[in-house]
Amino acid sequence: MELFLQSIANGLVQGGFFALFAVGLVLIFGVMGVVNFAHGELVMVGAFTIWVLHAQAGLAYIPAIAVAIVLVTVIGLLMERLLFRPTRSDPLAGLICSIGVLFILQVIAALVGGDGPSKQVPPPYQGTLVMFDALRIPYQRVFSLAISVAALVSLWFFLTQTKFGWALRAVAMDREAAELQGINTNRTSMVAIGVGTALAGLAGGLIAPLTNINPHMGHNVIVTAFIVTIVGGVGSLSGAVLAAILYALFHTLITVYFGGTIATISGLVLMVAVLIVKPTGLMGVSISE
Repeated sequence: MELFLQSIANGLVQGGFFALFAVGLVLIFGVMGVVNFAHGELVMVGAFTIWVLHAQAGLAYIPAIAVAIVLVTVIGLLMERLLFRPTRSDPLAGLICSIGVLFILQVIAALVGGDGPSKQVPPPYQGTLVMFDALRIPYQRVFSLAISVAALVSLWFFLTQTKFGWALRAVAMDREAAELQGINTNRTSMVAIGVGTALAGLAGGLIAPLTNINPHMGHNVIVTAFIVTIVGGVGSLSGAVLAAILYALFHTLITVYFGGTIATISGLVLMVAVLIVKPTGLMGVSISE
């Protein structure tokens, strides 16, 4: 029972990471109609920034996270302006451009940190929270979960209580109708990719002390993001959050009891099963032509 409870706690922390980068991917796709294959590499850039600034240069952890968010957001804005906006009428071209950015970011990361052994970031917050004399959660994980929840709540408030948030939702529902109502879709697209990539940078910053950092870590991130997005329902932010938590718990438990390889295979099987039973995902809706 102790192992089970510990796995649940670790799964919830993992769910926070999954939700951050999956929600960002869903937001960008919903507003811009672009499948950003470089999203995993943006998380990698955030993690590498923490390694360079915090682990190597000695900058405090919180300011390093802020720099990671700003850097990844700037990359996202440049992608929107230079790549996605000119190819808006051709989603396939945008997808190909994002794949090109994926490889460019991998090469830059390899030049900065080398393509050898994975990098490690010492946890800034030492110690362990003990609950019920059995459940032990490192303070670093508690901090990461708290920040993830705070970021997701802030995003919910932004989307539901601000004019920019309403504009994002309107464009995601019907871009042409939003333009007819006077919404600047170019500005809205920049806000969407800015918020989405900022979440990716935050996820990278939070996950850096808890994982091995290397130029190719974005591969696992994007696979997880696609699984979560599809299971939750393409275009559904609330579905992405729910699927992130459920998938993280599922993946963690399978990893603990059966191993990581079985967990990865089981995740893909789960995605296929959801698509067979409910093609729109857990909280997606069917769209009639």
